[in-house]
Amino acid sequence: MAHSTAGQVIRCRAAVAWEAGKPLVIEEVEVAPPQAMEVRVKILYTSLCHTDVYFWEAKGQTPLFPRIFGHEAGGVVESVGEGVTDLKPGDHVLPVFTGECKKCVHCKSEESNMCNLLRINVGRGVMIDDEQSRFSINGKPIYHFVGTSTFSEYTVIHVGCLAKINPLAPLDKVCVLSCGISTGLGATLNVAKPKKGSSVAVFGLGAVGLAAAEGARIAGASRIIGVDLNPKRFEEAKKFGVTEFVNPKDHDKPVQEVIAAMTDGGVDRSVECTGNINAMISAFECVHDGWGVAVLVGVPHKDAEFKTHPMNVLNERTLKGTFFGNYKPRTDLPDVVEKYMNKELELEKFITHQVPFSKINKAFEYMLNGDGLRCIINMEA
Repeated sequence: MAHSTAGQVIRCRAAVAWEAGKPLVIEEVEVAPPQAMEVRVKILYTSLCHTDVYFWEAKGQTPLFPRIFGHEAGGVVESVGEGVTDLKPGDHVLPVFTGECKKCVHCKSEESNMCNLLRINVGRGVMIDDEQSRFSINGKPIYHFVGTSTFSEYTVIHVGCLAKINPLAPLDKVCVLSCGISTGLGATLNVAKPKKGSSVAVFGLGAVGLAAAEGARIAGASRIIGVDLNPKRFEEAKKFGVTEFVNPKDHDKPVQEVIAAMTDGGVDRSVECTGNINAMISAFECVHDGWGVAVLVGVPHKDAEFKTHPMNVLNERTLKGTFFGNYKPRTDLPDVVEKYMNKELELEKFITHQVPFSKINKAFEYMLNGDGLRCIINMEA
């Protein structure tokens, strides 16, 4: 496979977003060969994440179209550009919206995964190296999305944004680890770090929140309290270890007070996965004084401000933030895949729908209707 197409332009199918909020169109695109430190990947499975929908709707940022979205995926290396030594054709990889150059101060720090070179950039629609797109239709460039653009049978990605994984891992399952599931899982396991037998509150029971709950289950938490405004999510959440549910709409006092009353003063850990500023404040104020830790995962509105009384901090509560679950993409994701392979982590329950690539717009419908968690898109079907 590699030798027949390496160094040549590949023509293939891609789902192109021509304008904001309009259905994607399956087009034949030209995918240029990878340049220095780039890799061309054959995408086999991709899934839809809320971030794709948010930028496709173009409600909160400068629109950039035509564009190929997609960033949660699994594939196989087709060819590599100059200087790439870590990957070779045939390797199985997970593309990641953020990267790991392995050279900057963040990559050299054991505490950070926020690479200076390859940190997520939602506004850039071109490759870092030459500021050109690798996609075109009849010579007209089609923009990239977060350096991945996985809604294409072939895509070009910087080597630092590809995690090389166990070739035995089923790509139609582990592809969901390249974004949302790892974000929630790592927020709990790497940042909140609940002790065995402890209590954890999870705000927001979408895919990321349920992954945070799954992390609490793996860590051995004895009480996992799910907080959500949609009671339909409660039954599903039991599969992820959630033991109790709180719907803020059912109470006439702030949810942090409800949780404090349930837990004799507050939970040991909380993880906030909605991005709603009031939920963020509640998640912080619901942890126990003396040792409680709250972790913020959800991305807030750009004008939002976090307000709490300083005594809440002085009384020995800790507030932390996390980005991609504090996982370094190339270093840590292969180990998360192994958690699935040795049955410590369950992924099947996150996958509620599957569609062929030709029906990719159906995946958008499911998400816009709040139907299910993850929809896998089979690129070869």
